[in-house]
Amino acid sequence: MGAPPLIGSRMSIASNSVSLVLGSGGARGLAHIGVIQWLNENGFSIQSIAGSSIGALVGGIYAARKLELYAEWVLALERMHVLRLLDPTIGRPGLFKGERIMTVLRELIGDCAIEDLPMAFTAVATDMHSSEEVWLRQGQLFDAIRASIATPLVFTPFQHGERTLLDGALVNPVPIGPTLEDRTDLKVVVNLSGPEESNALPEVSASLIEDNSYRTRIARFIDGLQPSRADTGPRHGLIDVAFLSMQTMQDTIARLRLSTYSPDVTIEIPRNACGFFEFWRAEELIDLGRERAERAFARREP
Repeated sequence: MGAPPLIGSRMSIASNSVSLVLGSGGARGLAHIGVIQWLNENGFSIQSIAGSSIGALVGGIYAARKLELYAEWVLALERMHVLRLLDPTIGRPGLFKGERIMTVLRELIGDCAIEDLPMAFTAVATDMHSSEEVWLRQGQLFDAIRASIATPLVFTPFQHGERTLLDGALVNPVPIGPTLEDRTDLKVVVNLSGPEESNALPEVSASLIEDNSYRTRIARFIDGLQPSRADTGPRHGLIDVAFLSMQTMQDTIARLRLSTYSPDVTIEIPRNACGFFEFWRAEELIDLGRERAERAFARREP
């Protein structure tokens, strides 16, 4: 079987270097920031990044040398800020257009061509019609990111040239493949579908400022995506079933990919660490990423 369709090609060559694979998982992906910070602080040189969905977003911003700026911005986010970034659609295949968040990030980070980045970067997406895995390695950075985060039901599909693209996590939630030809010392994977833990992050109560009916409806929608850990009864909502089904599928694919490729280091973030949209928990999630990176590398020491 040949490699997936790709746009552009680059290979990393460096000593004492890392190829970093950043997995998908909504707001849990903020843990990627903590992992990258820990790697940099401990003398590892990240030379190549491949990411799906939130992994593509965080990885692309790091490749553009703007991760600390993004971290400062996301640490300042509160619940209502997240709601304001969502732009509902009418009569389109997705609840949100995703244009508002992309506009904000382009203004914050500044867009650029992937081929001009100082390191190899691959955003993974899924062709909606052929179901093929697509590796995006050239073109505008935020176009590739927008394609990779096009989560079904949440964001509308993204038109990239002649292809209509969806979230890369549908076919590859931990995209190790794009790094296999890298000539780096370590392949490090951050898997956001790790085993559940009872207290991965403490429960927090986020007050809802009901300043208008639009934000109230969006907030209630978000709350509906995040089952209470205290609720042991069945949940029958359409969105609940769809998201749990996608999570189950992605968990299964992730396990298969990890067993097939056997990366040097796998950093596990519990799948129940937070809800899909809980981006206002950045500080806790970044700290979790740092802690889990340290734990994973400690296990690797003789």
